[in-house]
Amino acid sequence: MNKVYIHTEFIKLQQVLKLAGLIDQGSDVKYFLSQGKVLVNGEVATERGKKIRHGDIVELKGVGSVEVELEA
Repeated sequence: MNKVYIHTEFIKLQQVLKLAGLIDQGSDVKYFLSQGKVLVNGEVATERGKKIRHGDIVELKGVGSVEVELEA
């Protein structure tokens, strides 16, 4: 599983998906959320601004997943 490193307490879901390379454009997020293809810790996500924290796992069904880590 790939990892995304953050420097802050949280990052928004849309930013994680772009940073991890799971989507190409921010506008794609709405589509994938509406289709139920984005999971956070195994649960379907519906908000692109959802706060993602250290230890959370974000998955885009059929594309891949990443774990969010706090950079030391």
